[in-house]
Amino acid sequence: MFDHIIKRDHATNPITITPIAESGFESWLADQSGPTKAWIAANGYEAKRGTQLILPGTDGALGSVLIGYVDDAKALWDFAGLPASLPEGTYGFVGDIADDAVLYEKVALGLYLGGYRFDRYRKDDGKKATRAKFALQDIDAVRRAENVAKGIGLARDLVNIPANDMGPAELEDAARKLGTEFGAKVSSIIGDDLLKQNFPAIYTVGHGSDREPRLIDMVWGKDDAPKITLVGKGVCFDTGGYDLKPSSNMLLMKKDMGGSAQVLGLARMIMAANLPVRLRVLIPAVENMVSGRAYRPSDILQTRKGITVEVGNTDAEGRLVLSDALTEAASEDPEMILDFATLTGAARVALGLGLPALFSNDDDLANGLMENGLALNDPMWRLPLWDEYRPMLESKAADMNNISGSPYGGAIIAALFLDRFAEGAKSWAHIDLMAWNPTDRPGRPTGGEAQGIRAAFKLIEDRFGK
Repeated sequence: MFDHIIKRDHATNPITITPIAESGFESWLADQSGPTKAWIAANGYEAKRGTQLILPGTDGALGSVLIGYVDDAKALWDFAGLPASLPEGTYGFVGDIADDAVLYEKVALGLYLGGYRFDRYRKDDGKKATRAKFALQDIDAVRRAENVAKGIGLARDLVNIPANDMGPAELEDAARKLGTEFGAKVSSIIGDDLLKQNFPAIYTVGHGSDREPRLIDMVWGKDDAPKITLVGKGVCFDTGGYDLKPSSNMLLMKKDMGGSAQVLGLARMIMAANLPVRLRVLIPAVENMVSGRAYRPSDILQTRKGITVEVGNTDAEGRLVLSDALTEAASEDPEMILDFATLTGAARVALGLGLPALFSNDDDLANGLMENGLALNDPMWRLPLWDEYRPMLESKAADMNNISGSPYGGAIIAALFLDRFAEGAKSWAHIDLMAWNPTDRPGRPTGGEAQGIRAAFKLIEDRFGK
């Protein structure tokens, strides 16, 4: 996936890349030769962040490359455009940038992600999207960047695979492959066994599909280590059920398993870093389809927690499958539960596509995720678990409804629903995200995206990795 990155020791006479801090451009320029100054002036180059300039060599060939950057949370994206834009060749950095491990990790991560491509379904015409290779120092900063990039790449790949090749069984296969790589134990409860083992909401939502629903369960680490549990919504395709989505809304519903992709990507980071935690990953994997077996509006569902739920809308299925998984997660009393889900359009209306909504019963956890997200340019924004809205989930026929009768506050209502099933968890956060890039940007091509998992990994590493 990232063969455009090589070790510095494996490169002979690489083409040099000179990073220039935007604020220090004038002082840097003053030290350059006359021909270099003339070339820069002729091209109007000012080393603005993310901008590049190729300097010619004395023989007319490519001589070196200039790249402008700003050393802040967004610095990784300043370098992410290099892999796709530079001509074929092997490149290496000059200057003291590698002496700053924090900055060098951003540089490396930007280069890794700048070379990400999803080409599983494209014919191999012998042409690579990334022609340039980058020689980086073999140091901890680069190894950390590689780990994070591989977790992000896994999440992106899983979201990008269409539903015909990424149903519940295939999602389980992806989890098992990851488990095998790192020695994790992976099990699953499938089909009718979900009822026998008391996961009725997962069973009911997924029963309308010919592809059997399941609960995927991955466990890794020592039993006596601090317990961290990740829960990811795994709705591999969402038609909306009998509350059928319009075709325009259904087009991207292969990404409705984006929450499961996030937790598998995050799990990969944790296991590859060998953090001293006992990690558990729970993924309720289903399809929400229309059939003679599909659940209906006004049905009343049983849940693992014993709470009955009236179905106000079959298109609010994600919270139903998560309810059983969160109940199981909370039963072990872990130190932290994080759930990721492409849950509501209301969160996108409130915060847009690039800013996941964060809900939590723990101020320290919420603040840590927010602070790390802002520091790493992997942001999320906290919304409240507003108690005054809880009555909006009341039902006359069951213990609660899965939706509110009001069109307002939908993301909060969904989080309040989940809160009933995470009840008793000492530290729980729910991240409602898009998991998709609608447009191309350096290092962030159109398609599946990882959101919030860099921030979550940093928080887990800082709290439990020492």
